[in-house]
This record gives sequence, C-alpha cells and structure tokens, in this order.
Amino acid sequence: MIEVSGLTKKYGKKYAVDGISFTVNKGEIVGLLGPNGAGKTTTMNMITGYISATAGTAKVGGHDILEEPDVVKGKIGYLPELPPLYLDMTVKDYLYFVFDLKKIGKKGFDKKKHVLEVADVVKITDVIERPIRNLSKGYKQRVGLAQALLGSPDVLILDEPTVGLDPKQIIEIRNLIEKLGKSHTIILSSHILSEVQAVCDRIIVIAKGKKVADAPTEELTANAVSSKDVIARIAGPSVDVMKAVEGLEGVRKISLSSQTGDDEAEYIIETDGTVDIKKPLFKLCADNNWYLLESKAPDMSLEDIFIQLTDRREEK
Repeated sequence: MIEVSGLTKKYGKKYAVDGISFTVNKGEIVGLLGPNGAGKTTTMNMITGYISATAGTAKVGGHDILEEPDVVKGKIGYLPELPPLYLDMTVKDYLYFVFDLKKIGKKGFDKKKHVLEVADVVKITDVIERPIRNLSKGYKQRVGLAQALLGSPDVLILDEPTVGLDPKQIIEIRNLIEKLGKSHTIILSSHILSEVQAVCDRIIVIAKGKKVADAPTEELTANAVSSKDVIARIAGPSVDVMKAVEGLEGVRKISLSSQTGDDEAEYIIETDGTVDIKKPLFKLCADNNWYLLESKAPDMSLEDIFIQLTDRREEK
C-alpha cells in the first residue's frame, strides 16, 4: 500500500531524512519511532506531500506523490501532532468545512450522512453541536481523527496521536486506532513506546535521519543485542562469586541485582557476545560447590531496545 524508496530531505548541508526505504502492506499498523529530531515528522510530511523530497520516491497505492499528488492525497488521512482545528467553529461546521475543502462530495458521499457516520466512529456525536474551543484535549484529538477519516481514505498517517492526553484518553485513542486498523493502513508516530508496543504490528526505528531497525514488535524484542547478557541466580558467597565470574572469558561486567537469601543472590552478567557463558558459568559453580539456581536472558522492554538502537546509531 505504501512504498518509500531512498526518501531524502536535505536542508543546506544537513540531512533531516537520509535515504529511508520501507513498505507498509495493506491493513498493517506500523509505528514510526525515534528521538526528537530523528526525522519522523519530516518522513510523514513527504509521504503526504506536505513537503517535497530532495531525493527518493513515496508511493501510495502505486501512485507517486510527486507525479500524482491529488490522487495520493485523496488516499491519505493525515493527523498532524497539532490537529488543524478552527476553535471558533462547532464540530459539525468544521467537519462540513473539511468535507468541502477535500471535495469529498465528488466521490459520491452525502455530506450530512458521511459526517455523522465518521462522528459516530470516533465517538464525538454527543459534542457535534459544540464549539471546538470548549472541548477537552481528548475530544479535540478525536475531532482531528474525524477530519482525517473524512472521505474514507485507505491510509491514515497519525503524528503523535496521544501526545498530551491523560491515561484514560490514551487508552480510548489506542482502542480507536486498533479498531481503525481493521479497515485502514496506518502509520503512527509516538514517543509513548508502550502504546506503540500495544497497538502496532511492526516498528520502524529512525535515528539521525536513517532507519536503524524495521521488524515486527516481537522479533525486534527477540533479536535485541543485549539478549547475549545473562541474569543468574547463584547460591554462594557473593564477593567470591563476583570475582570468579568476572574472570570468565567474554564477561565484561557483573553486578549484584538483588540478594534473595543467605548466600544467595541474583546477578546481571554483561558479556561481549563472543562467548556463550552458560556452560563455563555452570562449570565454575560446580567446581566451587556453588549452586546455579537459574540463568536466563534479561527481559527487554521496548524502551530498552529503543535506547539501545538509537545509541548505537549515534555512536556510529
């Protein structure tokens, strides 16, 4: 549905986006992640045609944004980080205005019926006659989603759709995005990584304008670099255990995580990835009459992976 190839945006000598390529299949919900200034919003703006690319192409449904901008824009519903709302208008008048602005009537939609249908989808029917300025932040975000949904676009591009919302509103918007994902292809940008982990089928991580990861959420977690590290629970004198383990080949550092009993503790063993230390660790414990009660790879949150990937990119 979406094909991005070598997409680049350059301002003077600075690359805001540097040769990003990816595809999004029909019906996918893809999270676009990265620290501030990574190039997420710039990438979204190029896909929507809001700004032009310095190089590369972006296609939606096989149509190039530069060659057929009107066709592509008709296939996209866009919610910027700050929803483009006219606060003095009522919700209904604003949606009527957007309906006319997008020339949706030419597609055969009945204005009144379609606006009511979209309002019902995003649950704003009860405030449709109210001025937008009097709405809560959560309702304003829903009105922004409603304008993006007008015309039933194939693709939704949502930039920080839950920013500034309280926990209850975040859950409501998250559930709405999951529901919309059943009938739309969605790209969303967010700094709330737990929300992306809950909603998205796939995650693309951007750092310094370049793509550093692109994988299903579960795969991204499973392939994390620090999975070569080990959490071990050992029954033995902690000072002796730490000194002995630190001497094993491939061990960079060992730290005490928690004391779980008399002469029993949990340790985090960081390795350089060149040696699988589980067998040498077992032998070390056996030779010293210590009990290796448990050894496992650490559980990594999406936040850990995100920081790891972006830090690696900055180091390079």
